[in-house]
Amino acid sequence: MTTTLITGANKGIGFETAKQLLAAGHDVWMAARDRERGEAAARELGGRFVQLDVTDDASVAAAVATVGALDVLVNNAGVPGPLDPVEAVTPDLVRPMFETNLFGVIRVTHAFLPLLEKSDRPVIVNVSSGLGSLHLATDPESIASQIIPLAYGAAKAGVNMATVQYAKGLPRFRVNCIDPGFTATDFNRHQGTQTVQEGAEAVVRLAQIGPDGPTGGFFDRAGSLPW
Repeated sequence: MTTTLITGANKGIGFETAKQLLAAGHDVWMAARDRERGEAAARELGGRFVQLDVTDDASVAAAVATVGALDVLVNNAGVPGPLDPVEAVTPDLVRPMFETNLFGVIRVTHAFLPLLEKSDRPVIVNVSSGLGSLHLATDPESIASQIIPLAYGAAKAGVNMATVQYAKGLPRFRVNCIDPGFTATDFNRHQGTQTVQEGAEAVVRLAQIGPDGPTGGFFDRAGSLPW
């Protein structure tokens, strides 16, 4: 059985990903920062709960010890960013965004690599965003070019680059990132135009790829995306 860990799995896309992967036969660890909410979510779906705060080294280390073995890591946990005018953006405003959305991915990935390296088919899926695509941000035809999320976009662009570098440095792994699209969740106060099932589609697909699957790519539910 494939053992999978999903960060930020108590709600939204993380919760739906856990639901679909459990239905597909995965043994799913549902990680959440808040113990009460995480345990409730795991009980509802029949997953296994592990407390994990992606910004805290001790919390991540404790999660590694609890999980013990791993085949698939889904770095889903993230926080939405402010849309302050660029002239108002300071390092102090950007730092919390990077701490969770980029450094959190690197912290969790680094900690779980020893477990993943023991797997016959190690997979990492990083939940990114089209707002982190340099191509889409500069394409007048893309909605991403009409939004100016300096802090959030910069952090997600970092996730994209980290994904490419992990894929190159870990050739036996399948490492990809996905854009879930504008999905109706708490993340955007349920203003998204996609259902949570549609938002989780690419995550679920890439979490189940085999050794001959793509690596070092950027995808959404329709296929490949430009960097």
